Amino acid sequence: MTDKPETRITVYHLEMRSPDHLQPSTSAVSGFELRRAAIPSPAFSRFLYAGVGAGWNWYERLNWRYDQWLAYLDRPELETWVSYRHGTPAGYFELERQDEGDVEIVYFGLLPEFIGQGLGGLLLTEAVKRAWAHASSRVWLHTCTLDHPYALRNYLARGFRIFHEEQQTVSLPDRRPDAWPEFWSNNGKSPLLSAREER
Repeated sequence: MTDKPETRITVYHLEMRSPDHLQPSTSAVSGFELRRAAIPSPAFSRFLYAGVGAGWNWYERLNWRYDQWLAYLDRPELETWVSYRHGTPAGYFELERQDEGDVEIVYFGLLPEFIGQGLGGLLLTEAVKRAWAHASSRVWLHTCTLDHPYALRNYLARGFRIFHEEQQTVSLPDRRPDAWPEFWSNNGKSPLLSAREER
């Protein structure tokens, strides 16, 4: 993939300073489970990263070698949590314990087939709860205007607040690193779900 001209984006840094600030999702999703991926698995983590992030220009880690993935994952301060719906992986988040009692939600998102089912707010609620199990000062994350259109709204609805906003210039690949381009040409709506609605 070649680089295309630089693109201006807005990056939002958000934080939560107390577990009392969490506004839990009230979504009830059948078949929802959350499990920690306790054994570092570069293959599984790369699958989650590529599957969740393809539509939102997550590409930086796609060129990582196996040993780079393993070195990143095999650290006591990092946790990977995976959500399932009826036994199928639906999304994930990574938590990283940092200095001075901070915990960062490093990556967070859903696989395309599970967007729009109420899982986003539910999964973020669980991410924040588990982050606060380790945090003593704050839970934080960042997002940008390349993310899902409702991502920022979800973070704010759960009780995060923006503490810093900045403009950045990035060079994006000439196409999204996506195995399923028809999904994103369908306005971010899963072809599987569209087919079901047409029946």
